[in-house]
Amino acid sequence: MNKAIVLLSGGMDSSTIAYQARNENNELIAISFDYNQRHKKELESARKIAHTLGIIEHYIMPINLRMWGGSALTDVRIQPRVTGVENDIPDTYVPGRNTIFLAIALSLAEAKGADSIYIGVNALDYGGYPDCRPEYIRMIQELANYSSKIGVEGKAPQIKTPLIYLDKLEIVRRAIALGVPIEDTWSCYMGGDKPCGECDACRLRESALIEVRNGI
Repeated sequence: MNKAIVLLSGGMDSSTIAYQARNENNELIAISFDYNQRHKKELESARKIAHTLGIIEHYIMPINLRMWGGSALTDVRIQPRVTGVENDIPDTYVPGRNTIFLAIALSLAEAKGADSIYIGVNALDYGGYPDCRPEYIRMIQELANYSSKIGVEGKAPQIKTPLIYLDKLEIVRRAIALGVPIEDTWSCYMGGDKPCGECDACRLRESALIEVRNGI
C-alpha cells in the first residue's frame, strides 16, 4: 500500500479526492488548514470526513492569512461575489493559498515518506483561479522535483489532481459513486451555520446536485 497526503478542506471536491485516494489503495494522511477563513465551518466537515474514512493522522495547520487579507475569504470587509461564476480572478481568490498549502504538504510528504499528494483543484468551474490551472500544477511538480532531498534523488511525491478537468456535475457523480457522504461536506463561502445558497460555491454545488437528482 502506498502512502498519500490529502489536502482536505472539508468541501465536496476535497472529500471526493480523499475517497478516491483511499479507493486507489493508499494509506491516507490528511492535512487541513485553519487560515482564519470566513468559512471556518469547513474544518468541522474535514474532521467528519477524516473520521469516516478512518484517517488516523489528520493535521490541522494554523496559518493566519487574515493578517493581510486580500480576499473575500480572509477580509470581512469584502463580500463574496453572488453575481455568477466567471473566468476572471474572483474576489474569493486567496493570494498564494495553494502555493502555501502545497509547500507544507510537500514537507509533510517528505517527512512521512508519502508517494503522492492529492489536491482537489478544478480548472473548469474555477478557471479564474491561477492556482487551480494545469500549468500551475506542472510548475509545482517541477518545484517538488528539485526542492527537496527526495526530489533530487528522483523520488519526489507526485501531485495528483483527479478533478482538474471535471465539471461540478461530473464531480458530484464521482462523489456518489465513491460513497462520499456529501451531506457532511461544506462548500459555502459565507461564515454562517447554514449554507447561504447564493455564493458561487453554493450555486455550483446545488445546481449539480439538482441535475443529478433529475437524472441529467
